[in-house]
Order: sequence, then structure tokens, then C-alpha cells
Amino acid sequence: MKVKTKSKKVNKAWLNDHVTDPYVRLAQKEGFRSRAAYKLKEIDETLQLIRPGQLVVDLGAAPGAWSQYVRRKFAPKEAGAGGAATGALNGTIIALDLLEFEPIEGVQFIQGDFREAEVLAQLEAAVGGRPVDVVISDMAPNLSGIASHDAARIADLVELAIDFSQQHLRKDGALVCKVFHGSGYSQLVELFRAHFRVSKAIKPKASRDRSSETFLVGIGLKTATAGTASG
Repeated sequence: MKVKTKSKKVNKAWLNDHVTDPYVRLAQKEGFRSRAAYKLKEIDETLQLIRPGQLVVDLGAAPGAWSQYVRRKFAPKEAGAGGAATGALNGTIIALDLLEFEPIEGVQFIQGDFREAEVLAQLEAAVGGRPVDVVISDMAPNLSGIASHDAARIADLVELAIDFSQQHLRKDGALVCKVFHGSGYSQLVELFRAHFRVSKAIKPKASRDRSSETFLVGIGLKTATAGTASG
């Protein structure tokens, strides 16, 4: 009984934090599917990564807040219509996730495991040989609480995102990856430094203080195969 009472208290505390969270309220007000939109928004506003006309690949896309943010960035600015959640857009968004994804107008979605060759082939077919401008990855494994095990699973996803970026990013393109402070973090920072001319770690204000979540951003591949710098 004591365990259940404690669990109820924890759940109640989480629910209270959630409903009073200013980013949750803002997401509800502005029509985003989750508060995660404001994490990408701060990263983008800091580094100016996402612009109309680009090809963006969104890995770990569900429930869709990051794709929503990119979609609004791609909405035409003519006649004050910029930021529209529906209608025409100037750019291409390809989203991928294991989970189901409620459709977003203009976003091409692939459901599957990014670690599987068949799913990766579907993604590459959707890219169609075009150089990708930005890869955004909110992918994360289900954490077990065993530091070494979790670190290895996180590193695996980050390495796959870097491998995909090496094959498909423009020379001046960017990769945004979710990582976690703790075991293996410094090695991931070094991995970004090894592959990108510019690498930065950003913890957006929308990331909860108690969360070990942060984001690594790499800009400009040190070696690239996908295309030349965009004008």
C-alpha cells in the first residue's frame, strides 16, 4: 500500500507540473502537439538553421511538434500568411518514427525503425538523391536506468543519425540530435567535433531543469558526399 501511495503522489506531482508548465500551455494555445516545439524553436532562433525552400528530415518525429514547427517556418510569407499550419508551403519535410503519426499537411511520413535497413531504404528513397539541408533528431531509446546500457543505446542512435547525415547532408548542412548528460556524453561531443566544422551543445529553456536532456548541433560536414553548399 505504501508503494501505491507513493506512486500516486509522484503521478499527481507530475500531472500538476505538466498542467502548470508554461510551455505546455503555450503549445496548447498555439496548436503544437507538444512542448517540444519550443526546444527546436530556441535552437533554430539561436543558430538560424531552418529556412523556407529547404529539405528537412525529422527523425523520431512523433507526435509531430518538430515537423509542425518546420512546416510553419516553410509557410509562405507573402501577404502576412507566414507561419500557417495548413496550406501551401515552400520546402520539403520527411518525418520518420516507430510510432504512429497523425498526418500533418505537407509532411511525408514513414513509419518504422530507423535502425532497420529496409526502413532506412524507404527514407533514402523519399530523399531521392536530393541533398538534405537539416536533419533533426529527437530519437531516444527507452531508458533502462543502467547507465552503461543506456549510454550505448543513445550512442547507437546518434551514430546512425551522423552516418545518415554524412551520406545525405549538404556540405553546409546541419544535424540536431537529442542526447543525455551522463555516461558517454563526452564521447558524443567528441564525435560531433570529429564530423562537423562547428559543434554546439544547447539546453533549451523548454527542457525541464531536472532533465538530463540536451541537444548537440553540428553545422558543416568536414567531409560531405551529398552536395555542395547552398546559395
